[in-house]
Amino acid sequence: MKTALSENEAEMKTESSREKTIIRTSVIGIIANVFLAGFKAVVGLMANSIAIVLDAVNNISDAGSSLITIVGTKLAGKEPDKKHPFGYGRIEYLSAMIISVIVLYAGITSFVESVRQIIHPETPDYSPVSLIIVGVAVVVKILLGRYVKSVGERVNSDSLINSGKDATLDSVISASTLAAAGIFLIFGLSLEAWLGALISLVIIKSGVEMLRDTISQILGEKNDAELARSIKETVTGFPEVQGAYDLVLNNYGPDAWNGSIHIEVPDVCSADQLDQLIRTIQMTVYKKHQVVLTAIGVYSVNTQDEDVIETKRKVQEIVFLHEHVKQMHGFYLIKDQKAMRFDIVVSFDADDRRAVYAAAVADVQKAFPDYTLQVAMDTDFAEE
Repeated sequence: MKTALSENEAEMKTESSREKTIIRTSVIGIIANVFLAGFKAVVGLMANSIAIVLDAVNNISDAGSSLITIVGTKLAGKEPDKKHPFGYGRIEYLSAMIISVIVLYAGITSFVESVRQIIHPETPDYSPVSLIIVGVAVVVKILLGRYVKSVGERVNSDSLINSGKDATLDSVISASTLAAAGIFLIFGLSLEAWLGALISLVIIKSGVEMLRDTISQILGEKNDAELARSIKETVTGFPEVQGAYDLVLNNYGPDAWNGSIHIEVPDVCSADQLDQLIRTIQMTVYKKHQVVLTAIGVYSVNTQDEDVIETKRKVQEIVFLHEHVKQMHGFYLIKDQKAMRFDIVVSFDADDRRAVYAAAVADVQKAFPDYTLQVAMDTDFAEE
């Protein structure tokens, strides 16, 4: 009891530390972006530079993104309740989506303004001070982008990662305005509006990509292949477990995973042995991977009859003759009832997964016409 309590306290401390880290990083981003936006707005208006003004507007949107990250993180940290028993962790995905929409909106409005400037051009008027300020802004945004993104990756926060990517993109934008200023001062050629249009298209592309990735996470992506592999290795590390299959992981926010799995165990295991084994697996998986296995199904494996074991080998040979069959598991044969059951996993690469499944079952039935088959078609949720 004491151990379980201490582990729970450690988990709560970890979650609290993650939340504080995200909020602290976001506050740094807000302060930096507000100052940059103020300087750039003054410089852009004084120099009559549409590119620098748009860059300032983009900094304001970044500050807003950081504010949304803070709000989203605080809401995501709410304790589970009756209405949301799995917690509010997925709110972080929604905040990441809002940030993506803000980036997309900033790109579209910037593009419209740039096109207006192309049609009705205005001559910029740069000063050494304005160019120095923009140059400093480039360095600040590069450092800020790297910092925010690295923290986001460390604490697994999509909102911070998106903000970091956006800040890095901003540094490229600011550097482009410097390049345009240099061209104007040297050659007298104003590329302000055209550069603004190009920058806007880059921002729009970035916003679309962020939005696409976030929506994909909200819809539910496949299991993380590395996490799934490591969990199966842990489970099959128990001597009694002969195989681990059908792992399903459900994500309820960053670092908040629930799941289920099936294990193959010898048919001589008693109910009390299974109960102890399942409980031990659940505790071990949570301790090593921070994944709650809410259910562990059991496949009983024939271990006492050599004829049955040979039959299993023959069935495997038949099933794996079909190109897109990736796996067969859960095989069990009852001699006196002339019945066999097993599951087969059909790859998503198959044009018609049902057809592959039906063909494999038909071939097994042809080889064992006297047997009643109970065959399930399974999915590998971590298929690469």
